[in-house]
Amino acid sequence: MIADRLVGNDADLLVVTGLGGTAWDASRAGDRELTYYLWGGMGLAASMGLGLALSRPDRRVLVLTGDGEMLMGLGSLATVARAAPTNLAIVVVDNELYGETGGQMSHTAGACDLAAVARATGITDSRLASDATELEDVANALSTLGPERHGPLFAVIQVPGQLSGPPAELPPRDGTYLKHRFREALMGSAVLR
Repeated sequence: MIADRLVGNDADLLVVTGLGGTAWDASRAGDRELTYYLWGGMGLAASMGLGLALSRPDRRVLVLTGDGEMLMGLGSLATVARAAPTNLAIVVVDNELYGETGGQMSHTAGACDLAAVARATGITDSRLASDATELEDVANALSTLGPERHGPLFAVIQVPGQLSGPPAELPPRDGTYLKHRFREALMGSAVLR
């Protein structure tokens, strides 16, 4: 599982997932209060992660999303590049499918190279991982997020193009509950009063 390798036991990492497969993967790795499942906001995971990274420069932020979701929010990459938060990583799990809408081929199955798009917007640390060694390099790079970096990390992790369907147990889907749970875990219970 990709999320298990990237998040692991890192209790301080803030995680925002896109919808579908990446949310399921993150939940299977262990549902955490500091994981925000962005149900219903297709194309907005990178923007949400950027907002968190800018508002909490003391925390590392991981956006874990899919290729279809990232394609819906390509414009956010230019904003991420311009803001250049050093505590943000955007990791795209690319199965070349729109899994949430029935398994249609995404544009990454053709000529669209998301790492090249991110690089073209100005995100200089944009990489492609297609094997276990390169996935390990991405996982290690997450630990370097912070003021010593020269900008955000963007990585595309290529996986086989197949639909697995939802797991037997889905992560929480109630947006209000998720929002309050995440805010309380991040800022303390006084914020809810």
